[in-house]
Amino acid sequence: QTQLVESGGGLVQAGDSLRLSCEASGRTITTYPMAWFRQAPGKEREFVAGISWNTITTAYIPSVKGRFTISRDNGKNAVYLQMNNLKPGDTAIYYCATSPQPFRTIQYAANEYASWGQGTQVTVSS
Repeated sequence: QTQLVESGGGLVQAGDSLRLSCEASGRTITTYPMAWFRQAPGKEREFVAGISWNTITTAYIPSVKGRFTISRDNGKNAVYLQMNNLKPGDTAIYYCATSPQPFRTIQYAANEYASWGQGTQVTVSS
């Protein structure tokens, strides 16, 4: 079983940047695709960004493309989300997740992921 712990959230102003980190333990994530999701109050959890196990492929939702960058450091068993030019609409709890199957392509549905962190709150004020 993989344990995921997110960190790096906070309260910032519009236009600021944050870097979220997700550290995994219990199992190496080296061969597993990873993703960041977010959930705003009253809304469903949505896919934000994903990265393939070999870092060759990344995916983003249109609203964050060009502002967010997902990366991973397999040596540290960690994945990151650099968020630039933050907007109030980015306010949410951000979760990282790992697929239960190795070498899989990036999945966009939350139910395709087996392990989740506790989340880190990101609040962007206008």
